[in-house]
Amino acid sequence: QVQLVESGGGLVQAGGSLRLSCVFSGRTFSSYVMGWFRQSPGKEREFVAYIGWSGRIKDYADPAKGRFTISRDNAKNTVYLQMNSLKPEDTAVYYCAAGRSLAIRWSAYDYWGQGTQVTVSS
Repeated sequence: QVQLVESGGGLVQAGGSLRLSCVFSGRTFSSYVMGWFRQSPGKEREFVAYIGWSGRIKDYADPAKGRFTISRDNAKNTVYLQMNSLKPEDTAVYYCAAGRSLAIRWSAYDYWGQGTQVTVSS
């Protein structure tokens, strides 16, 4: 019964911002590590960011550092990805994922959302 539902994607101009949300249900949200990944056509799924169960530990892929911020609200069972200074290279389907330990490899995560499209125009 675990479900992850992403929202907040859309089309924005380069330099703009988007805030993605992912709502978790079916298990105890606060016991899960949450991650964001993305995938563009012809490329492998790519790590973007993760956050520990308490929100105290975070990490980002190099392209996201300084521009993206991951956060979570355990009272709302929700993880967020604030994306600023967006570039055309950020265009991808963005997926949230839940797992039991911090990892940058997608295979370490147990549950996945359906994805939300982010398109950045130049």
